[in-house]
Amino acid sequence: MKHNSLDNQYNELVQLLKTGRNKAGFWSGKLSSGALATAVAIVALKINAVSDDNKLIINGLQWLLTHINSDGGFGDTPESKSNVSTTLLSYAAISYCGEGNIKSKNALISIESYLTKQQIDLNSGNITSSVLSFYGKDFTFSVPILSMMVICGVIDEKMSAKIPQLPFELSLLPASWYNLFNIRVVSYAFPALIGVGIFIFKTRKRHNILLKWIRNRSIAPALRKLEKIVPASGGFLEAIPLTAFVAMCLISSGFGNSQVAAKGLIFLRNQQRPDGSWPIDTDLSTWVTTLSIKALGPQMTTEFSSVEIERLVTHLKTIQYKEVHPFNLAQPGGWGWTDFSGSVPDVDDTSGAILALLELFEDSMEETAAIINGCKWLTTLQNKDGGFPTFCKGWGRLPFDSSCSDLTGHALLALTKSLQIVGDKINYELQNSIRQCIARSFGFLWKAQGDDGSWTPLWFGNQFTLNQKNPVYGTAKVTIYLKDSLACNILDNKMVVNIRHLLSGSDDYLLKQQNENGSWGGASGAPGTIEESSLAISALLGTDQEAILKGFVWLEKEYQNHGLRSNPIGLYFAMLWYDEKLYPLIFYIEALRRHLKSA
Repeated sequence: MKHNSLDNQYNELVQLLKTGRNKAGFWSGKLSSGALATAVAIVALKINAVSDDNKLIINGLQWLLTHINSDGGFGDTPESKSNVSTTLLSYAAISYCGEGNIKSKNALISIESYLTKQQIDLNSGNITSSVLSFYGKDFTFSVPILSMMVICGVIDEKMSAKIPQLPFELSLLPASWYNLFNIRVVSYAFPALIGVGIFIFKTRKRHNILLKWIRNRSIAPALRKLEKIVPASGGFLEAIPLTAFVAMCLISSGFGNSQVAAKGLIFLRNQQRPDGSWPIDTDLSTWVTTLSIKALGPQMTTEFSSVEIERLVTHLKTIQYKEVHPFNLAQPGGWGWTDFSGSVPDVDDTSGAILALLELFEDSMEETAAIINGCKWLTTLQNKDGGFPTFCKGWGRLPFDSSCSDLTGHALLALTKSLQIVGDKINYELQNSIRQCIARSFGFLWKAQGDDGSWTPLWFGNQFTLNQKNPVYGTAKVTIYLKDSLACNILDNKMVVNIRHLLSGSDDYLLKQQNENGSWGGASGAPGTIEESSLAISALLGTDQEAILKGFVWLEKEYQNHGLRSNPIGLYFAMLWYDEKLYPLIFYIEALRRHLKSA
């Protein structure tokens, strides 16, 4: 492939990225619409029984009816494979909101046929066990799903006795005590613990006398606690499913007049799209903005004016948390995934924001302070195993509260590059903490690397691999982070040698995963995507030139034939798929920029 061809591709794609900014000068992206989010949103609005919402409900129902898969089921996105949980929720929403119209009746027949093939008979009483089995120990989604099915009349109210009781009374204990209890919802699903927990308690007919007394006395203070953490937007974590589950459960429990339910319904009304659908979350604006800045790297100053860059820097500085977060009591210094009020700080977005500020760094006191405070925040999040979790040290051992490789690699790079660029402005004590944090992070990555050289990510998967994991994404990301860390030239010689040892394994793994047509998917044999192919190329630069050019040939053909189509590689909460419109564009640009720089 000719150098000029790659140059032209790069210039064309950069122009697309530049025009993709919002009016404020940063990127908002666009998350895929989803059947699960749409289903729970229309049910929450229907239960509230306000005539002004009828049009929203009808439009949402129509979107569902036109996005049923050919097998009769529903996937999390229009491009996703059908799955049992989303199909059950869509069935409940259509049966509850469809009012017996012929399209709804036909859809329900198709869905029942799909469920029968999955060994689920809606009349047999095995729905509860099937849903609980699918999600395992994590009740974050399984219990809300089952609760909605009771609300919609798909499951008889008597079956609520088989739904696990979420111990909402524990929400009244100090937050520092939560990890002492086996609370089987992830830490950031705290609102569901209260809202859904109250619904199950109120619906059940039989109770332990002592627990019944405790829980009755706990309802009012638990609701007051929930009111304290509801964000200004009304959307818990800016998440449509979580907010809708909480709202419908409170309304069904007799607390429809609560501030939490009222704000949640306003949030849901505001989030519906013109086509009648809802996405899973408002947006990932901080994440896609920092990804865009990092993708362009040093070219930011070439492609954007000083005024445009200053707007980006100001935006990132402004949305850094300056106070203890009311939702999860996170300390100041971190960044969340969006600038909307429902966001909470997390490791991936904090690492990304630090690296974006370092990329645009002009040595101002405010920039330096933001970077240092971000580094300090990261050092307080590291787990005992040396890895990093997503949020503020989870309550237990559920997957989304555990350490993971891609987040750990991201934090390692952010801390390493911060030492390189602003290290002389960091006090001695924090410098030592950062260096220890880097060493322990590397120790985690050493242990977490598979025998085949791969790393598995947490928040990303692939529907076409055997276990729906995405080792290509995880390995590519960690490889990029480690190679960029080596380029900082501040690591000791022993760590440099050890990192190169890990990289030899990860490079070999990625080369073996390339498909015959030059693409990469989630693993060898999985259909190629722009996202995974671009990331693999970025990771492999400087290794096998033939494999890299073969990958670029596939990318060019894919772009010419299908455009920048995004794929559902993102995972949200407990196995909920999504895709983001900007991912293929951003990752493709990064691969081109890195290659052209090295050529």
